[in-house]
Amino acid sequence: MLFSQLNHASCKTYLIGSDSSNIILIDPVLEHVNAYLEYFEKNNFKLKIIIDTHSHADHISGAAVLKDRTDCEYVMHEHAPSQCVTIRVKDGDKIELDEITLEVIESNGHTRDSISLIFGDKLFTGDALFLDDGGAGRDDLPGGDPALHWETLNRFKQLPDDLIVYPAHDYRERKPSSLAKQKQTNPHLKDRSKEEFVTYLNDLRLGPADWMKDVLKANYSCAQDLDAAWIPVDAPSCEVKGTLELNVNEQQVEIISAEELHNLIKIGRNLLMIDVREPIELRMHIGHIEGVKNIPIGELIPRLNELDSLKNQEIILVCRSGARAYTAAQIMKKAGFRKPLVLDGGMLSWNKL
Repeated sequence: MLFSQLNHASCKTYLIGSDSSNIILIDPVLEHVNAYLEYFEKNNFKLKIIIDTHSHADHISGAAVLKDRTDCEYVMHEHAPSQCVTIRVKDGDKIELDEITLEVIESNGHTRDSISLIFGDKLFTGDALFLDDGGAGRDDLPGGDPALHWETLNRFKQLPDDLIVYPAHDYRERKPSSLAKQKQTNPHLKDRSKEEFVTYLNDLRLGPADWMKDVLKANYSCAQDLDAAWIPVDAPSCEVKGTLELNVNEQQVEIISAEELHNLIKIGRNLLMIDVREPIELRMHIGHIEGVKNIPIGELIPRLNELDSLKNQEIILVCRSGARAYTAAQIMKKAGFRKPLVLDGGMLSWNKL
């Protein structure tokens, strides 16, 4: 039996082959198609099946080109928008080639057309689960749903501990390891209720970059041209916070307690407060601080120029629990703002005063 990972970059493509040299390719990348074909010819491999674990938002799939050049089957979830899929699968189906059998597990959350695959002692998770502190794919792309992702992750917890996890991405040279290890090291597998998990992800989310929506459209239409969408080189785009600039996560920022902020407002201190939640959240029962400026975190980076004249002033960042505000403060610190301060505990703390 043949098995290998073909890419050196963050997008992972897996090859599974039978003794007769018939092969299956999982998550091929368009920019590597010629290298794949040369590799197949050199080893006398016959490509029979391509599987995309989901509609990719950070790269153009190589499936459409490979299908046309090799006349192989193209497999995706039954709800995948791609127009060139030839076989659509659902939970519990089996994908078979010679002595190879892949069991399909519906694993929605990152997208609504996500599948994972079990082959022997291997679990191909797509973006439903990454390795270690990488967590999993973000759920704020079109079709993403944190509640569905929670259900997927809880299903993974029921699988055999000795399965080795092979994700569709890895951005930091982590090594595939057992599901047992992932239960210990992966924050997405921490025991949480569905409500707690949805809150955890919503408090981390950033709006998807516009270019990712363009990539999705290219994959839906079976694009075969690398110029169909602009894509930054090897960025950790599908991770939570993946559209941030490099080193943003390393920025150290300061906090301010709800009591301290209340006292400053009480004495008439002139403060700029920015609430980075979505506008609808400011109108919900949790409320907002009077006089706050609303810039949703997904809009913060392109709107920083509005705040250029205030780079040397204290700026208070507010959100529901403090998580998004902390990320916003890191973004501003990286952009040269001297003193962004995070409201510790966010509106949850403010409302306890």
